[in-house]
Amino acid sequence: MNTAFIMVDIQKDYFKGGRNELFRPDKALTHAQEALTLFRGKKLPIVHIQCILLEDNATFFLPGTEGIQPHEGILPEPGEKVIVKHTPDSFFQTELQQHLESLNVTRLVICGMMSHICIDSTVRTANRLGYEYEVLVLDDACTTRDLLWDGTVIPAQTVHNTFMASLDGTFAQVIPTSSLYERI
Repeated sequence: MNTAFIMVDIQKDYFKGGRNELFRPDKALTHAQEALTLFRGKKLPIVHIQCILLEDNATFFLPGTEGIQPHEGILPEPGEKVIVKHTPDSFFQTELQQHLESLNVTRLVICGMMSHICIDSTVRTANRLGYEYEVLVLDDACTTRDLLWDGTVIPAQTVHNTFMASLDGTFAQVIPTSSLYERI
């Protein structure tokens, strides 16, 4: 089974000093690095997804800013594909699916930021495209932020847990990075 690793939006704006700092992004980064090392060691396909927002009302991931750059901890190496997207879904109006098809990829490992937007929409599209249960989401290599609903703050950990629970078993298998070693 040909497995590809997709890292979504692990970019500077989500870290300390960025325009949209997330909840414990360094912890998610550490686990993403662990998976990245595994995939590099096995010489399996790696895709870096980079978001650049073009809407007039965007407040982060703005074109030409430092915040759109990948975090130094996961910089692409030669041969690793970088795909730019402008919406939450990594497949929408990008070459991601064509790239995966060209490599005969049948299984995806996905991680990144934010759990409730870009990870959710990317995983659901992967399922719709036919990957079904061949999508693994690295729970501890994803993160998000607090949300506000109806005057109530929903803590980031609750947001993250809710989205992981909604994906698991229906759209993907949500696993800790530590169990990836026995599955790849």
